[in-house]
Amino acid sequence: MDKAVRDAINQQIKEEFFSGYMYLSMSAHFENGNLPGFAHWMRLQAQEELEHAMRLFDYMNRRGGRVVLHAVDQPPAEFGSALSVFEQALEHERLVTGLIHKLYELAAEKGDWATQQELQWFIAEQVEEEDSAGRAVDQLRMAADDSAALLMLDQQFAARTLEGEGETE
Repeated sequence: MDKAVRDAINQQIKEEFFSGYMYLSMSAHFENGNLPGFAHWMRLQAQEELEHAMRLFDYMNRRGGRVVLHAVDQPPAEFGSALSVFEQALEHERLVTGLIHKLYELAAEKGDWATQQELQWFIAEQVEEEDSAGRAVDQLRMAADDSAALLMLDQQFAARTLEGEGETE
């Protein structure tokens, strides 16, 4: 495996762990705000991100690359309203999508077909991640300042399961 690709995958592992930390912090924010459904949604999102990091970790090991874990930054602790939190989540997913695309471009430039193949899964996953966060933002915008609608959405988001387990939004 090319050193630049290996270094970029190690960096992406860090980004995925940070994503998990950020979503876990968002979950804590919602728990503190007595919105357990949104907290549950974010906690599952955190779990997904940690699984993404481990998928890259395992891939690197299968390819004989050296995993070098980087320090993970502390995420924010305060995020604002439910709408603001999900808007931040959507923007974060868009950022991650861009990082995956850059990693794919690097793998293509280096002729690393195996890494390109592995990243196809991440590219498809990011379409789902952005869609999921985007739909949440749209629903929260429709709810506006209606407390009853917010509580209904909180209950709905509590029903989310991990992908493959009949995920609901």
